[in-house]
Amino acid sequence: MKVMAALAAAVILASGAAGAAGGTSLLFIGNSFLFGYGSPVRFYRADTVTDLNHEGIGGVPALFKSFTQQAGLDYDVALETRGGMGLDFHLAEKLAVINARPWDKVVMHGYSTLDAAKPRDPAKLIATSRQMADVLRTRNPHVELYLMATWSRADETYQTRGAWTGQPIDVMARDVRAAYDKAAAAAAVKTVIPVGEAWTRAMQTGVADRNPYDGIDAGKMNLWTYDNYHASTYGYYLEALVIFGSVTGRDPRALGQNECSAYELGLSRAEAKALQDVAFDQLTATGAVTAADAAPAKAGNPDRCVAAR
Repeated sequence: MKVMAALAAAVILASGAAGAAGGTSLLFIGNSFLFGYGSPVRFYRADTVTDLNHEGIGGVPALFKSFTQQAGLDYDVALETRGGMGLDFHLAEKLAVINARPWDKVVMHGYSTLDAAKPRDPAKLIATSRQMADVLRTRNPHVELYLMATWSRADETYQTRGAWTGQPIDVMARDVRAAYDKAAAAAAVKTVIPVGEAWTRAMQTGVADRNPYDGIDAGKMNLWTYDNYHASTYGYYLEALVIFGSVTGRDPRALGQNECSAYELGLSRAEAKALQDVAFDQLTATGAVTAADAAPAKAGNPDRCVAAR
């Protein structure tokens, strides 16, 4: 019995050391807005992250991982996602997976309209954010928690039956952010990641088109994919940049216009730079990063992307 106990202790210690050696552990909890539905991002670099549901997803977590590798940071990235679900699903169905290990940092979000059954009602988001925070803190009382405020949906704004029909496109993002602020206060999380506001900024500054239903203006990006609901590669790239800056405190412009993932996903240098600028401007507006954090952008050679893997 003593031998068995000693062996068990050794295994536990070894597994703990292996986890520590893997860098800062970061778990993403969410839905299709994280796993990259509707774009090549969905299965992008899936071998660089751990999909706890074994579905072969890379998604925005893999983009984040790529950015950290290029920035010389060591993150052990995992994800637990399910399309069309809020945090209530993960609490009911996935706690055994989520709580299998303690996490250093967790980024999570709820359903895009706040509540699938009651759009615009923040009550479920507030309650489930607090519940999930309590669960995560049972494994690591010092875990850093981030809530990600999502973007305005064109289908919910420009279509006749949308929950934000007839209102300017930025209103949904503002309402969502206000709900996440309340949830953050209830759950005592570290910060709210302003993805939706970054999307709004991209539209207000002319980087992105405001209304995909009337065509895309020349020289502008469409942040939505074909369903005008989920993100395009551009939209997920901007999302990942904002998460990267919020979690690491690094200036996303330091990745440079020759950033590897932009190259691999087919973004031009000008597009990568424009989206990095938008992310930086939004992050500085909310105090997540400052210009002093910026490093000179590296002169790029796409060959270095292979080494970054």
